[in-house]
Amino acid sequence: MTIEFEPIEVRDDTGPVLDVRDLRVWYAGAKAPVQAVDGVSFALRPGEVLGLVGESGCGKSTLGRGLLGLLPRGAAVDGELHFQGRDLLGLSTRERESVRGAGMGLIFQEPMTRLDPLMRVSAHFNEVLKVHEPDLSKAQRRTRALEALRALGIPPTRYRSYPHEFSGGMRQRIMIALTLALRPRFIVADEPTTALDVLVEAQILRILADIRDQYSPAILLITHNLGIVAEACDRVAVMYAGRIVEQGPVREIFAEPKHPYTQELMRSVISLHTRELHSIPGAPPDLGDPPPGCRFHPRCPHAMQICPTKVPPAIDNTECWLLDRTLSPADSAPLAREEVSIADEA
Repeated sequence: MTIEFEPIEVRDDTGPVLDVRDLRVWYAGAKAPVQAVDGVSFALRPGEVLGLVGESGCGKSTLGRGLLGLLPRGAAVDGELHFQGRDLLGLSTRERESVRGAGMGLIFQEPMTRLDPLMRVSAHFNEVLKVHEPDLSKAQRRTRALEALRALGIPPTRYRSYPHEFSGGMRQRIMIALTLALRPRFIVADEPTTALDVLVEAQILRILADIRDQYSPAILLITHNLGIVAEACDRVAVMYAGRIVEQGPVREIFAEPKHPYTQELMRSVISLHTRELHSIPGAPPDLGDPPPGCRFHPRCPHAMQICPTKVPPAIDNTECWLLDRTLSPADSAPLAREEVSIADEA
């Protein structure tokens, strides 16, 4: 299936669509603020797909929603966030809302909980297009909606159906069509293949590839599945406890991961050659009280004396003291085993 869209004028193709620098997100906690995202930096160009991977609770979805301005009340954001050269964090709430939708879109996970069961598919499209493109007439809204649905393989005869009348894969296509109807320049795809069988998953990935080839949005693909990253992404960012600990081209990271956490994730991948399941001892830390220094050091098999004392610098786009060749023998001495064998439960 090939998706066809009318050519869309792209602003500033030479620079990044999205430029994120030292972004931080806090939530109000019972005892102390929870720093769900801590010092994240990356950039995305038109047509580029960045895969964001990591364990549950590491801050992936918070980062995606923080980029779009969809955080709950009580959350705080700091750092730099530029979309097509525009400083988003300096905008008012209303100005930020005007950018979202037609400029920045979100493909939610679990479409059955995101689609209103009392609204027809047509009503979902009408609502979205009325809010974000109020100048469109009723006929134009219908045409735009049908174009998006047809591109995703959903016939016009299903336009007035209810969400429960579709399969899980078809509902996910509707979520993608709702996003594409607004023709955004940047898309956050938050676990778009969750709970789908492998055949439907392959169809969704093919759709995303067609969107990328013909529509050229920058895409942040959030997933737990490293196989999806290998197939669909140009670059990958590995997130742990609110920080991106390693990022780079997919082929380089998969061929030679540098950070111990990335190495452990790669060892956990199941293949036809897997004889024994591998897991990472312990659990991700409580972000309300994260461990000092490198946040992975309580679980790291290569932890050194310096690891719990200082946050590691980024060397070759990897935050790890193992890459620092200037450490003294005392700093590079192994951390006592009893200190690295136990991780605080989240």
